[in-house]
Amino acid sequence: MKKISRRSFMAAAAVSVAALALTACGGSASSAASSVASSAASSEAVSSAAAAELTTVEAGKLTMATNATFPPYEMTTDSGEIEGIDVDTAKAIAEKLGLELQIDDMEFDAALLSVQQGKADIVMAGVTVTDERKAVMDFSDSYATGIQSIIVPNDSDIASPDDLAGKKIGTQRGTTGYIYCSDDFGEDSVVAYDSGLTAVQALNNGQVDAVVIDNAPATEYVAANPGLKVLDTSYAEEDYAIGMAKGSALEDAVNKALEELKADGTLQAIVDKYINAN
Repeated sequence: MKKISRRSFMAAAAVSVAALALTACGGSASSAASSVASSAASSEAVSSAAAAELTTVEAGKLTMATNATFPPYEMTTDSGEIEGIDVDTAKAIAEKLGLELQIDDMEFDAALLSVQQGKADIVMAGVTVTDERKAVMDFSDSYATGIQSIIVPNDSDIASPDDLAGKKIGTQRGTTGYIYCSDDFGEDSVVAYDSGLTAVQALNNGQVDAVVIDNAPATEYVAANPGLKVLDTSYAEEDYAIGMAKGSALEDAVNKALEELKADGTLQAIVDKYINAN
C-alpha cells in the first residue's frame, strides 16, 4: 500500500506558493533604485539572448499541453477561451523567455504524452511530480502545493479516507488520485473517468460513492452541485510542477523564470486572482 500524507487542512491552504524573500543591504535609496534598474536591464538582456538560443517545438512559441477541465488551474470560459492559474503562469513564463504561448487542450493522459513525444514543450494541468512520471519526463521546480480531497454526498457515511474501503471511488483517468486510490483500495474499487466533472456527475447519479480529486477543482464542483461536500480531512498532499521532455533544454530557463515570478510576487498574484483565501 502506498504511504501518503493524510492530514487536516483549511480550504484557504489548498494552494500555496513558496515565495522567495528579497533583502536589501546598505546603500542609499537612490543607489538601491539604480542598482535594481541596472539589474533589471541586465536580466532583460540575458533573457533576450537566452530566448534566441532556445529550441522549441515551434520557433518563437512555447507550446503548452493541458487539460482544460481542472478549475481553477485551467478551464474553458463561456466564450471558449482557456484561462486559469496554469495558463496565466505559462503566459508569464513565455513572456520572460521572449516567446508566444500556444495552448493545446487535450485529455490529461494525452497531455502527459505530448511532451514525451516532442509535440509540446511543456505540460501544465495541475501535474503532480511522482517517481513514475520522473522516469519518463523531467520537471521544473514546484510552483504550487495541491491537496487531494474527497467529495461525498451530504448524507454519506464516509467521514475519512479510511472509510473509502469497500466503496466505489470515482477519479479522473491518469491522475494521482487514480493511482493512490488504486494502490490503497485496489483497482476494482476505482472507476476512472475522462474528467473530474464526469466523475462528479457519476457521484450525483449514484454510480460511485465518492470522488477523489484535487481540492481546488473539488471546491468548484461542490459549489456547482448542491447536495455534495468536501471532507475536512485530506487524502494526500503533493507538489505541482511543469512537465517537460527528458533532457529538455528548456528546464533551466523555465526554472529561472519561475524563480523570478516567485520573487517579484507575480506567481502569488496569479493564485490570488483565482483562489479567494477568504
